[in-house]
Amino acid sequence: MTTVKNKVTIKGTKDGLVFFMDDACSFDELLADLREKIEHSHQQILSGPLIRVSIKLGKRYCTPEQQEQLTQIIRQKGNLVIHTIEADVITKEEAFAERLKSTFSIQVHTVRAGQVLEFDGDLLLLGDVNPGGIVRTTGSIYVLGHLRGYAHAGINGDTQVIIAAAVMNPTQLRIAEVISRPGEEWAKNGGTEFAYLENGTMLVAKMNYLPRIRPELGAKKV
Repeated sequence: MTTVKNKVTIKGTKDGLVFFMDDACSFDELLADLREKIEHSHQQILSGPLIRVSIKLGKRYCTPEQQEQLTQIIRQKGNLVIHTIEADVITKEEAFAERLKSTFSIQVHTVRAGQVLEFDGDLLLLGDVNPGGIVRTTGSIYVLGHLRGYAHAGINGDTQVIIAAAVMNPTQLRIAEVISRPGEEWAKNGGTEFAYLENGTMLVAKMNYLPRIRPELGAKKV
């Protein structure tokens, strides 16, 4: 039997309730689990007199809009009052250092329609991602082949990762929480390209621009 890890853990203290948020899952998964707990479980502690709530985000960075989404779900219970929202957000330099320690995997096969390839770390895929195929990683994605399916890098919220492919013609790309649907540039440009985030917007560039856009990636050791 597979044990499903809780994305949200609720603990009672003498000062109220503490909501511990998993900082490795996607934000959508976090919202879904929080909504499930608020609406369908923990009814004994989520009712009655006013209770102060502290939200612990761990190392997850949440925008003000994302924080508001979390608090709106919790406020469905009229007795829950948001007291604090805390995050152990690390600096950019620390994030790069952590990324250097992350696992790097090389996979040699084709991701076909209906298949899902998930990995914790950076992934180098020697093969194609066909339409209907899905690749999801916490790190960057490098496809030494034709990317025609769905690719989601930085599923734990890392905005500094990239998605690169020898031939970039995806169904959809996603980095952290930012989604880009295919445009005409995918079919026109040709050659090895990579997608990255800049000021919350997904951009695509030729691979020869990578050293100036993400110079820290050059320090990675496989």
